[in-house]
Amino acid sequence: MKKITKETYLKWYADMLFWRKFEDKLAAVYIQQKVRGFLHLYNGQEAVLAGALHAMDLTKDRMITAYRNHVQPIGMGVDPKMVMAELYGKVTGTSKGMGGSMHIFSKEHRFHGGHGIVGGQIPLGAGMAFGDKYAGRDNVTLCYMGDGAVRQGSLHETFNLAMLWQLPVVFICENNGYAMGTSVERTSFSTEIWKLGLGYEMPCGPVDGMNPVTVAQEMSKAIERARSGGGPTFLEMKTYRYRGHSMSDAQHYRTKDEVEEYKKIDPITQVLDIIKENNYATDDEIKDIDKNVKSMVKECEKFAEESDYPPVNQLYDMVYEQEDFPFVQHKI
Repeated sequence: MKKITKETYLKWYADMLFWRKFEDKLAAVYIQQKVRGFLHLYNGQEAVLAGALHAMDLTKDRMITAYRNHVQPIGMGVDPKMVMAELYGKVTGTSKGMGGSMHIFSKEHRFHGGHGIVGGQIPLGAGMAFGDKYAGRDNVTLCYMGDGAVRQGSLHETFNLAMLWQLPVVFICENNGYAMGTSVERTSFSTEIWKLGLGYEMPCGPVDGMNPVTVAQEMSKAIERARSGGGPTFLEMKTYRYRGHSMSDAQHYRTKDEVEEYKKIDPITQVLDIIKENNYATDDEIKDIDKNVKSMVKECEKFAEESDYPPVNQLYDMVYEQEDFPFVQHKI
């Protein structure tokens, strides 16, 4: 694994704080109806992404996930202003305003969505890994899912083929405790989701998903296994979301005390404590990071606010393009 240094902790703090504040801003503008539809926020789960990015080779590895997908592309290198513009439905967004919250995508940065169908991304992730293996590339695909998606039959079909073909893919379940609003205890006899890999003799295990260090360690092993031809891994990231499943979630299924208990192990706080304990940054330097994060979020909001909505004819441009179909003349 790449060494975890002072610079790593400072980057983790700055990145995770920005992701948190970015999502907080989205929640605020959603209430103002500037962002519409469904909105699923990542608050509390930032360590899963921070640790994974440390383990990845961002020049070639891929990522695919479900609909809680705003900050992952930012971590992969996508301009956050474009992500926010996409959420606003503006033409400057990652998909020209046509995808919205659940469908952020960037071919350039190897972030392949953003999928609204529960579990729909699982076979797609294996398919991308198959394509890389078939073409002789040493890329690794990280395929994320929630604890609700593991109840889908497509997961089992995918696990079977991934092991049969020894695909270079890492499957990650972000278990935040609740599939929409139903706890794992109420939906599964076995609450240790990682054990699903045992039925396919797939390397698997639980991970503390609130700590980027443990995430980075286990992800590094899994990515190296996949890259060296050792096949897939299934990791259960035990994490927690502080906000509801989506902005329309009243959260009657849990208590405020439960949320506050998890905030005691907030990944951002854990990293900040290590920074302070080891004197990696002064109080003034930490304040500068906080100030810079606020400024970046404000820039994203300004960019999205000032961008235009897509022209109506873009509806036709984004459907398909066919040379012998003369009825739609305009092309982007």
